[in-house]
Amino acid sequence: MEQWLVGIDLGGTTTKMAFITEDGIIVHKWEIPTDTSNRGERIVAHIARSLDETLARLGGTKEQLLAIGIGAPGPVQEETGMLYEAVNLGWKHYPLKRQLEEETGLPVAVDNDANIAALGEMWKGAGGGARHLLFVTLGTGVGGGVIANGAIVRGTNGAGGEIGHMTMVADGGAPCNCGKTGCLETIASATGIVRIAGEKLAASERPSALRGGDVTAKAVFDAAKTGDALALEVVEEVTRYLGLALANAANVTNPEKIVIGGGVSKAGALLVEHVAAHFRRYAFPRVAAGAEIVLATLGNDAGVIGGAWLAKSLIGA
Repeated sequence: MEQWLVGIDLGGTTTKMAFITEDGIIVHKWEIPTDTSNRGERIVAHIARSLDETLARLGGTKEQLLAIGIGAPGPVQEETGMLYEAVNLGWKHYPLKRQLEEETGLPVAVDNDANIAALGEMWKGAGGGARHLLFVTLGTGVGGGVIANGAIVRGTNGAGGEIGHMTMVADGGAPCNCGKTGCLETIASATGIVRIAGEKLAASERPSALRGGDVTAKAVFDAAKTGDALALEVVEEVTRYLGLALANAANVTNPEKIVIGGGVSKAGALLVEHVAAHFRRYAFPRVAAGAEIVLATLGNDAGVIGGAWLAKSLIGA
């Protein structure tokens, strides 16, 4: 009887789940809506029920499941698996590890969602097994994960690796959802890119393919690829700040790989080339020489695969 790890990527809209072998191969994956009503009181019960129903549908038994690794959107206390706060879920000081263990009867490991994506990319993705790795995910916000000597850097209260909240504009920066201003997230996220493009469009009458259409991060990069001058200015500004942030983070950690994921990373080579040029400008030369900047390869599977990596630690695999 083949035994499986359970990887779970808990998001504010959907929860991705998978049964995964100890070698990191996805056997079966699916997702369920995340019910955030009544401060998320039914989320864990829905996860447990979905695990049981899916297992039954596959003709499996509970004995096949070894452990669960779950990523959640917020800082996590490593020892207890408590989520300090997850605004999107309505949780505060939520004992996720304990609750999920009680509902499923399985051992559970909990970490931040960006951290498990970093672990997934390290194990089976673009990280290629690198033991020193920086991961940054560019989506609606900017998440980050730092892996040093094969282990996630969590810090004293679960907030390690918050690359997106490095202050890039010390004075007069745009407000961030975290309560600060001038964070990298206000610049390099999809929403930040749209904001910067809007400001540049409003500041002049210059012709641009972005005028009169729906301005999205994808539209900005698509226009830049055609040589649109205004779009290229936006890309240059965004990637300069991102390259600076990654250089500062890399100067502390000296990574082998810097992996860029999230929806914005679909911009591909244009994004990597610009970021890499700025990174080399700002990084300590020896750090720059040791680091390769690559695009994430696992997409939406990074979280569940990283969750399975977490689960492996519970069974000594």
